[in-house]
Amino acid sequence: MTSHVKLRLLSGAYGVARLPSSDPVPAWADGGGFASISRTDDELSIVCLQDRIPQDVQSDGGWSCFKFQGPFAFDETGVVLSVIEPLSTNGIGIFVVSTFDGDHMLVKSSDLKKARGLLENAGHALF
Repeated sequence: MTSHVKLRLLSGAYGVARLPSSDPVPAWADGGGFASISRTDDELSIVCLQDRIPQDVQSDGGWSCFKFQGPFAFDETGVVLSVIEPLSTNGIGIFVVSTFDGDHMLVKSSDLKKARGLLENAGHALF
């Protein structure tokens, strides 16, 4: 189990948008910064820089994004758990997105200072 993870705070405010599952991926979803697009039978979810999300789209903004600095093997266990556990046990909500090369974790920007302290106390390196 990985006990110490390097986390890089990405610049900018992020948002999570929800569109109908049948909608095409909108052009505003693409651009700089981290972006993730997920489609299920129920919805199309887009995580991206908040300022790209149109006002008329259902969304939740005010998120800060941490990038897990890997690489991590697909079968390496405990990476995400070691990061989210100190946050969730202290009442901080998280939103995690995994990609082929790694993981990204969003926390509300209003919780950022507390989250940083908890992560550092758990032995994680933030930069």
